[in-house]
Amino acid sequence: MAHYDYDLFVIGAGSGGVRAARVAALLGAKVAIAEQDKVGGTCVLRGCVPKKLLAHAAHFREALEDSVGFGWRTENVTHDWPTLIANVTADTEWLSGIYIRNLERAGAELIHSRAFIEDRHTIRLHKPARKITARHILIATGGSPRLDSTIPGNEHAITSNEVFKLKHLPKRIVILGGSFVSIEFAGVFAALGSDTTVIYRGDEILRGFDSDIRKSVRAGIDKRGVKVITEDTIVAIEHRGGELTGLTKNGDRLAADKILVAIGRNPNVLGFGLTEAGVALNSRGAVAVDRFSRTNIDNIYAVGDVTDRLCLTPVAIREGEAVAQTLFGGHPAALDYEAIPEAVFSQPEAGTIGLSEEVAKTRFPSLDIYRANFIPLPNRVAKRDERMMMKLVVDGATDRVLGCHIVGPNASELVQVVAVAIKMGATKADFDRTVALHPTAAEELLTMREPVERYRREAAE
Repeated sequence: MAHYDYDLFVIGAGSGGVRAARVAALLGAKVAIAEQDKVGGTCVLRGCVPKKLLAHAAHFREALEDSVGFGWRTENVTHDWPTLIANVTADTEWLSGIYIRNLERAGAELIHSRAFIEDRHTIRLHKPARKITARHILIATGGSPRLDSTIPGNEHAITSNEVFKLKHLPKRIVILGGSFVSIEFAGVFAALGSDTTVIYRGDEILRGFDSDIRKSVRAGIDKRGVKVITEDTIVAIEHRGGELTGLTKNGDRLAADKILVAIGRNPNVLGFGLTEAGVALNSRGAVAVDRFSRTNIDNIYAVGDVTDRLCLTPVAIREGEAVAQTLFGGHPAALDYEAIPEAVFSQPEAGTIGLSEEVAKTRFPSLDIYRANFIPLPNRVAKRDERMMMKLVVDGATDRVLGCHIVGPNASELVQVVAVAIKMGATKADFDRTVALHPTAAEELLTMREPVERYRREAAE
């Protein structure tokens, strides 16, 4: 049997790569993981975690407004952007340190260097320059924000990466894109005082989400002063005298201090020797893998955003753990991609699990749709004119709950709990049998007794 320096070599110390390295090391494998940047990847350093902290800052604006109805006085309250960014950065650095210590405790070796795959078992490190060998290689290099190279002047725009480095809150910001990332940042900037515009080429924001989530979030950000322009896009960016102007396809001129491009992400496949080593890419330019995250080279695997399957941090983590279990745990493991919860940390917040009504109608001939729209208890006293939306998509033939969609306070927390029930195959009758906890918003999930719509697809003759 050939001798290798390591049983597993991981390229990229983001969430997926770190989990794979830790689990493999705990299972007894000799593991090394290479990272050229800080440990933690997009989620920890410039994605989920810092973005959620900014969303919390935005929620404090509404909490202050609502507190007046409960007797609090809030005169002369101000916000300081540099303080927010400094404290968010400190938290991400602390969390990066936790990742490092977890690797060390598991027995995995962390190498601060760029890694280049020379062949199926050989990796070349840049700092210091040397070659090592590994029985198995895992690619976990993640993704990066996409800029549209066809837009003249795009070098003057920023991406989500640069948001966390802004020294000052922009007075005016234009955000290109209608994804959850763009809508989350729009809510943050608007709440903290920026004149905020979102421009999106589609007919409605949050493509791919249930229609009721899309409509409810759109209504919420409209109320909060975010200007949303649909069916248009930026075709050029001018930079004159410190001011930016986004020229749109429909002929508008959008003046801004910053233009944020949030139109998706590209898999990080360049500069790691993937194509040189013969690792196949798919039609989207991501690493092609099978259900066990194995590439066309049977000892090389890939997980996370670099595979462009479902680009969520918990998914990358579970993929990384599955690879470690497959290689060193004694049994093949693959992730089930059905019924994975997602959230949009917008204002208002949205959470979703399972099938949207639109997708469910393509898969099931019989559906019952349950929906509740109500004013949450705190909003009544705060005099906040905003309703909460909850929706269940149910298989009309089996009564199984196929999807749950919520827009309103703590929607993500509620959906995470509902996800357990949906993953277990809960029926609407199971929901109905559960005694409600009163007074809570969550009890509305149990009190929707009659469907608002029954969908029955006619059988083909």
